[in-house]
Order: sequence, then structure tokens, then C-alpha cells
Amino acid sequence: MSFLDVTDFRREFAFFSERPEWVYLDNAATSHKPHAVINAMVDWYQRDNSNVHRSAHQLAANATAALERARQDILAFVNANNHYQLIFTAGATSALNQLAFGLMHSVLQAGDLVVVSELEHHANIVPWQYHCAGVELAAVPLLASGELDMAAYQRLIARKPKVVSLTQLSNGTGVAPDLHTMLQMAKAVNAFTIVDGCQGIAAGLGDVSALDCDFYVCSAHKLYGPTGVGALIGKTAALELLRPLLYGGEMIKSVSFARTELNRLPFRLEAGTPNIAGAIGFGAAVRFLQQFDGLALRQHKMQLTQSFLSQLKELPDIRLLSPTNSLGIVTLDVATCYASDIAELLNAQQVAVRAGSHCAMPLFKALDSRGAVRFSFAPYNDLQEVDRAVEALKQALEMCR
Repeated sequence: MSFLDVTDFRREFAFFSERPEWVYLDNAATSHKPHAVINAMVDWYQRDNSNVHRSAHQLAANATAALERARQDILAFVNANNHYQLIFTAGATSALNQLAFGLMHSVLQAGDLVVVSELEHHANIVPWQYHCAGVELAAVPLLASGELDMAAYQRLIARKPKVVSLTQLSNGTGVAPDLHTMLQMAKAVNAFTIVDGCQGIAAGLGDVSALDCDFYVCSAHKLYGPTGVGALIGKTAALELLRPLLYGGEMIKSVSFARTELNRLPFRLEAGTPNIAGAIGFGAAVRFLQQFDGLALRQHKMQLTQSFLSQLKELPDIRLLSPTNSLGIVTLDVATCYASDIAELLNAQQVAVRAGSHCAMPLFKALDSRGAVRFSFAPYNDLQEVDRAVEALKQALEMCR
């Protein structure tokens, strides 16, 4: 078993010295940022602040080099082979909107089928509804176990969907579908394949070449990077098909009042000045993580999750919605209290969690849940924090009786 020195890892994050009284278990919503990320962004603002891909001076060259280094470092982090390119976006939601819009204007037409699942975040549902008029959106249902119904998926695949877009790891319950099998089945009918990797990349599952999907999307802030920046990683041939969602500077090769010629990839899908500081911070985040043993990070997160699950067995009035092999996300219903009330009672004890439908209303409707409490762990959490969270939950449950 690999070993993670949690104290050393935790020391890299200012939050834990600034707010030692808090137990932060809302990591599926966003993660804290290490010194390396904050320093990289501040250093760029203080020393090399300039625009990219434009001016001839050295400061601009430095900014461009930093942005392009981040692009390559992120591609390397997700093990993307040379068939893939990376488009910087405002986040995974932005990337999924670009995909729905871009594919509707190149691949999809009225009557075509797009397949998602009941595990999806709203960001992998709503863009298909609003950008793809006339296209049928069908969801793979859940079994009673909370896993996806593979027989139902096989029936949907038999209808030859044009696009299959699936989460790598549910932000609502922590379920990780059998993506390898599901993507292979989609490819067998020539569907374009999309993976929402927001939670998967944070769990150490972001191997794009192994997935061999057409597109992979993620947000930096789930992975110790800044907010407001993410990645649309795609096979070059698939990216070439996308009509840009945004138009303006940077993404053009030539402009006249008669016609405009678009730039090559990745620039044709990156209109306007990018979030340079955000991209630099994203790159710093993946370089920071590469200093640590990825297996050790995953094993520690699993240890935290299993410790929490084990202690939950002793508590009354709880219905567990997450699988017992969940990697870092534990969601539960409380029979005697609203989820929002439990979260407030935990907040009063300085334990940070999230309550509600977690931007996944269809999922929680399928689970017959009116709203759930989610505890989500990261490698900087420790077993003492797990114990404290359980004790706080016990007290909250007692107050609800």
C-alpha cells in the first residue's frame, strides 16, 4: 500500500492554518488551493502580466509561454496522446455548452438521439435541451442499487444514438459507472462519446487515452486549481467538427466585411482573451499533484470514505444513497429531518457539507430523495476530521428527534 504523509500534504494549503477550527467536507463542490497555485497566479500578475498570442514584447512572450506550458502540462496529467488537443474554457459547464452547440450545428439533426444517464449533473442535461431543438434526449435509468441499468443502456445503444455523454463519477452519490464498457458499446454504433470528468479527475481517474473518448471535460477548481477555468479535451478530428459557440478576436485567421476565415485549433474555439491567470493556476495545480503518488492520494481518500461509512452504520434514521465502494463522496438521507437542517446543524459545529439535490435533480428524484446531505473528502482531510464529522452528525440527529 502506498503511503501519503497527510500532514505534509495538508501543510501546502493555507486554509488549514487560517481556519483550523473548520472541518471542510465539501470538496465535491470545490477544493482548496495550495500555495503553488496561488503563488503561480500572483507571480504572473506581479511580474509578467500581459496578453497572449499577440504582442511582440518579452512580457507577452512570457505570458504566452506560461499559458501554453499549462496546456501541455494538463494534457500530460490526463495522459492524453497526440490525437488530443485542449481548449481552455470557463469550466466544464462552458465546455458542455460548446459541445452541445457545436455538435448540433455539425453532427446532430432533428430526430437524432443523445444518450445521457440519471447520474448526470444538470450541466450534462440542460445544454442538450436548449441547444439541440428537435433532438431526443434519453437517460439511462438507475437500478435499485443506484448503479446504471446496463440492459436499458443496451436498448438505447441499439437505437444508434449520435452522441453518448456520461459522467465519470457521480457528484451526487459517488457512483462510478462502467465507462470502459459503455464507451465501447457507444463506439460500436459510431456515436460521439463525451465524458464529464469533473469528479473523476479529482479521484485520479482522468486517463483520457485509456478512455479513448472523443471529448473529455473538467473544471480546475475541483482539482485544487482556480475557479472560472476548465478544459475541453478532444480528439483533433472531433474538435474540427465543432462550430464555435463564441466569436471575436484570437479565434480568427483573417477578417473582412465580406467574410471571416477562422483560425486553426485550438485557437478557433478560444474566442477573446482567455483566463490567463486561471490557466496558469490550472497548470500549477496539476504540477503540484504530480509531486505526490497518485495511488497514495486515492488510497487515503478511500480510507477516509470507508472509515466514515463504517461509523455511519451505528447511527439511526439514515438512508445511505452512495455505494459502499464510493471514492470520496458519501450522500445520505435523514428520515427525521430536512437535509438543509442537518447541514445547518453541522455548520454550527463548523463542519462544512452540502445539502440539497446537488445540481442533479433527476438523480435524486430517481432515488426518491427530497434532498440529501453530502460529505465529500479530499486527501488533505484526516481521520480525526472524519471522527469529528461523525460526532457532529450524531449531535445533529439527536437534535432532530
